[in-house]
Amino acid sequence: MNRSPYISEAPSVSSIMLKVLLALVPGIIAYVWVFGGGVLVTITLATVTALLAEAVMLKLRNRPVQPYLTDYSAVITAWLLALAIPPLAPWWLIVVGTLFAIVVAKQLYGGLGYNPFNPAMIGYAVLLISFPALMTKWPAALQLAQTKLGFADQIQFIFSGLLPQDVKLDAVTSATPLDYLKTQLTLKHDVASIREAPIFGAFGGKGGEYIAMAYLLGGLYLWQQKVISWHLPTAFLGALALISGVFWVINPAHFASPLFHLFSGASMLCAFFIITDPVSGPTTPKGKLYFAAGVAVITYLIRAYGGYPDGVAFAVIFMNICVPLLDMHTQPRIFGHEK
Repeated sequence: MNRSPYISEAPSVSSIMLKVLLALVPGIIAYVWVFGGGVLVTITLATVTALLAEAVMLKLRNRPVQPYLTDYSAVITAWLLALAIPPLAPWWLIVVGTLFAIVVAKQLYGGLGYNPFNPAMIGYAVLLISFPALMTKWPAALQLAQTKLGFADQIQFIFSGLLPQDVKLDAVTSATPLDYLKTQLTLKHDVASIREAPIFGAFGGKGGEYIAMAYLLGGLYLWQQKVISWHLPTAFLGALALISGVFWVINPAHFASPLFHLFSGASMLCAFFIITDPVSGPTTPKGKLYFAAGVAVITYLIRAYGGYPDGVAFAVIFMNICVPLLDMHTQPRIFGHEK
């Protein structure tokens, strides 16, 4: 005969964060295969910077250091920011972005559990606004081997900005598929002819679609482990597919298909790893649906009509502002009370 209590112990923050880090591994592996090992340097720099910044701020705030460092929340922020910026960006760029994310967007608000905005997206937005040229210099997907830019050369480029004499910067860097699509549309080309460029793959950016599928795999693992619920990813991907599908049906010559938007840019990373942040996101089931759908709609509008190729960071930050309102108006009815 079963006996009480039946309430199981809640998982610790550190165990949840470790599962999130594990879920990011497939995406990182795909990232290295597509863009080279430079991303590992970027992740390492971001992680070290995040942990040092967290420790210093905790000391200044007279908080215990060890418990907060070992909850791995700073590492999650560092990895998400590192995966969002170009992997061959100069070393100081990721350091500046990580410092801003940890010090300003997290610790100055009170630390984990008190930050109203997603720290990684705040760091990314600051870098994109402050250094737009550096934030758009992505390596050409699946071409580093052909340019003979090895891992040692990538490290040299990250820390010194120097390339081997027989390698030119134009041969290494390339526009992202979203950026290329937007630029060519302004030149009055149609989507079908634009998609014939070698930068595109079967339904997304060449190579980038594999990274997106790896993020999807990691996200499904988080859902299976009950780290995240179905509400946020489903609402985000569904709303993004719906709004992009409507525009695509109306004018397929000017608007890309839903599959392109789902597997390009930071869509999958956003769906499973960014908007699922339990601190800066809503807590009610309905609130999660509205929040994720809002992020999707704003992301698409920025992609289609805004000045930036991808609008995930700005969409997340804007919807973070709306979280208190969403939580207030989507509280479930208390049993025994009128609605």
